[in-house]
Amino acid sequence: MSEDNKDVDQQALADEWAAAMEEQVGGETEGQGGSATEAKSVELSELQDESSPVKDPKLDVILDIPVKLTVEVGGTEIAIRNLLQLSQGSVLELSRVAGEPLDVKVNGTLIAHGEVVVVNDHYGIRLTDVISPQERIWRLK
Repeated sequence: MSEDNKDVDQQALADEWAAAMEEQVGGETEGQGGSATEAKSVELSELQDESSPVKDPKLDVILDIPVKLTVEVGGTEIAIRNLLQLSQGSVLELSRVAGEPLDVKVNGTLIAHGEVVVVNDHYGIRLTDVISPQERIWRLK
C-alpha cells in the first residue's frame, strides 16, 4: 500500500471516529439542555481508607478473641475394624492428590487455600488463595 493510500485510510478512520463521538456526545446532552463543551466543577470529599477493620470501634471488642485455625491436608473414611488395626508405620490414603492446595479453616469455616513451607525448622503455610467474605457467607447457607 502506498503512503497516500495509508494517509487516506487513516483520515477516513479518524473522520468515522469523530462522527461517532459527535453522535454520542450530542445524544447525551440533548435532553439535559447543556452543551457538550461545558464542564462543571464538583467538590469532592476527602477519600478515606476503609479497608482496615481495626479503625472500626465496633470491631475492637472482638479483635482479641482467640479462634482455632486448622490446616486440612486431606481426609478419609475408615471402618472401626480397620482403625483398630492401625499401628506405627501404617499408611492411610487421603482424599487429596499430592501438590493439591491445602484447606485453611477458622473454626471449621474455609477461609483460604495454601501450601506447606518450612521456616526455621517449623512448618508453616503460605496462603495461595483467600476466600472472599461474600463467598464465605454464601458457603454458610
